[in-house]
Amino acid sequence: MRLENKVAVVTGAGSGFGAGIAARFAAEGAAVVVNDVNDENGERVAAAIRDAGGRAAYVHGDVSRDADTGAMLAAALQHFGQVDIVVNNAGVSHRNQPMLDVTEADYDRVFAINVKGVYWSARHYVPYFRKQGVGNFINIASTAGVRPRPGLVWYNGSKGALIIISKTMAVELAPDRIRVNCINPVAGETPLLATFMGQDTPQMREKFVASIPLGRLSQPRDIANAALFLAADESEFITGVCLEVDGGRCV
Repeated sequence: MRLENKVAVVTGAGSGFGAGIAARFAAEGAAVVVNDVNDENGERVAAAIRDAGGRAAYVHGDVSRDADTGAMLAAALQHFGQVDIVVNNAGVSHRNQPMLDVTEADYDRVFAINVKGVYWSARHYVPYFRKQGVGNFINIASTAGVRPRPGLVWYNGSKGALIIISKTMAVELAPDRIRVNCINPVAGETPLLATFMGQDTPQMREKFVASIPLGRLSQPRDIANAALFLAADESEFITGVCLEVDGGRCV
């Protein structure tokens, strides 16, 4: 098993990409802390992992809050005794609409979760990883930070920021043997899809799929497989990479 004896914290793991990553990591031997703000979804994902013979614990927490992020680390240590991998997956978007129609509250929410959430993650896990002597961050950004779509200006900006943050963290933390990589998924079959499109109709799906050379939306398994590679020891010399999992969208 590629993640045997490792412990991973996966934020926003109650659905979508996060749920796929949590399940894939557990299947490869990792103990997983499943985080979400939706208790029903988070408990369901953790229970499914345990029912399949894996190790998982659910921890409620809002990644935009300092105390909640600290509680995730404390829970991981309480349940599993260590943390090796942190997947900063939790993310939100405003609805696809003209940039000036996005409210200040929606703007603040997008940046609080997509960007400040990684700030709090770093504040808590970097000191722990330094003391441990090794660590691994995987940040889930988006092709929106590379090939932005109209109607998602502020979401695009938050993901562009996360891409640069990931690269800069990688350089700064490399002497501490802390790796930082990033995954850029294209739009996928997740609860955020309708938000990205503005309205989920066959016509809008066709428009989005037409922009992807391989001819389909992403699936949680696609992102989970990429995250598994970046979490496993075979990628130990890879840091600062933003891997597009996009069916050719960014070419």
